[in-house]
Amino acid sequence: MAHAAPSDEAGALAPALQTLLHERGWLAMLAPVAAGGAELALPAAVRLEEAIASADGGTGWTVTLCAGAAWFAGFLVPDLAREIIGTPGLCVGGSGAPTGHAEREGDGYRLGGQWDIATGAPLATHYTFNAMLREGGRPLLDPQGGPRIRAFIVPAQSVRMQPTWHSIGLRATASHSFSIDGVWVGARHGFDIAPEHATAPGPLYRFPFVTLAFVTLAANVAGMAKHFLGLAGPLIAGRRHPLAGRMLGEIPEVVWVVRQAGHDLAAARAHFYLLLDAMWERVCRDAAPDVGQAHALHAASLALVEAGRIAVDTLYPFCGLHAADGRSDINRVWRDLHTATQHAMLLPLQAP
Repeated sequence: MAHAAPSDEAGALAPALQTLLHERGWLAMLAPVAAGGAELALPAAVRLEEAIASADGGTGWTVTLCAGAAWFAGFLVPDLAREIIGTPGLCVGGSGAPTGHAEREGDGYRLGGQWDIATGAPLATHYTFNAMLREGGRPLLDPQGGPRIRAFIVPAQSVRMQPTWHSIGLRATASHSFSIDGVWVGARHGFDIAPEHATAPGPLYRFPFVTLAFVTLAANVAGMAKHFLGLAGPLIAGRRHPLAGRMLGEIPEVVWVVRQAGHDLAAARAHFYLLLDAMWERVCRDAAPDVGQAHALHAASLALVEAGRIAVDTLYPFCGLHAADGRSDINRVWRDLHTATQHAMLLPLQAP
């Protein structure tokens, strides 16, 4: 992708890439049709996100996280959903951490707090976030005795962005922090993310949020890994072994390692999509998602991420100093992948 390197260097998507996202409607591809979005079938959206990430990780990650935030329009009251998705230059950013509070006040909430890692922050027209509910200055508790948490969405004018994103990779995502100081919003700006609270009727909004997060993030890593392998292959083949005097592409052991890395990634990818397609078909039949099926897809998502990481780290030592040059495409892809895999959802352990 021609604008990937300048975006990485600038720490923000190049204007041409921003225009592309809006022209293609990618940032609203998971929003309800009734609100003005594309409401793509989830397997199609995931494959598209993987394809974008295979061209540029920063662009793919921004599309995935911001389109995912716009998916929340399927849980908003319909008139607010239409208002938001119809915003010129729409981009919904946000954070899932409940690091703020929402004080009940009249028929709305007084909001405050700070949230970190909002992908696409400079592009955002709206922000979503989780906040702990309070009333009369006291926290509200759920039936288990923990804090009651609710999701909210506000226009970008209500927040203050803080430039805190200094990662080694995914620099172009500009995943900065934001804060809110005493902004009041009506109750309709709060929403609950669960199938029983969906306001849009399609199967996309009956698909479990946690599972949707797993599959979209994993597909991004798969795309970045595919990109890396595509760059690494010719680079490795063109290097000469300093002692053997042969090109690495002529050494059977090296050829096997390269092929095996691609094979293992392809196998994990095929299994991942097999389970995703099956679960989507079940939801489309109006069947409740099977817990075991969801857990299997979570495991397949983590296995795909692991396969991508292993493939990249297996081939990296064969690539030479060009791969260590921060200005090279292959180095940017390496940095993007190793930043993406640090997402909290992609911790390489299943919940106990």
